[in-house]
Amino acid sequence: MENQNKIKIFLVDDDAFFLKSLEIQFLNQGEFEVETFATGELCIENLSKNPQVIILDYYLDGVDENAMDGIKTLDKIKEFNTEIHVVILSSQDQIEVAVDCMHHKALDYVVKNETAFLRLQKIIDAVFKYQKIEKRLNWLLNKM
Repeated sequence: MENQNKIKIFLVDDDAFFLKSLEIQFLNQGEFEVETFATGELCIENLSKNPQVIILDYYLDGVDENAMDGIKTLDKIKEFNTEIHVVILSSQDQIEVAVDCMHHKALDYVVKNETAFLRLQKIIDAVFKYQKIEKRLNWLLNKM
């Protein structure tokens, strides 16, 4: 698949092992162009590269205890471009945390566990299938 047809995805996590394993899983799918970042600040600095999806860890203080957390990073992403789909990924399995993320305009919230990658893939697939249907519908409506 050519790079222009690939989905540009940013992975942001301070856990180097988890970040690398997630990167490998997305790259193995072949339909993603992946960039990884250990901090929210680095992600923000690279938003001009126009990611379509950002998978963002809730806590980002493992590399730098003063680093911007996932919610602040999410808010800055949405200030930059409301159209970027952001999925929060966290080991926090608390409904209050998930609801807070949704209030900050996250697309979804995924708990880090053995099914996290499969869930992330399904979320991304659903978003882009919906967008394809919407484009097709608009095209048909314009033909009428």
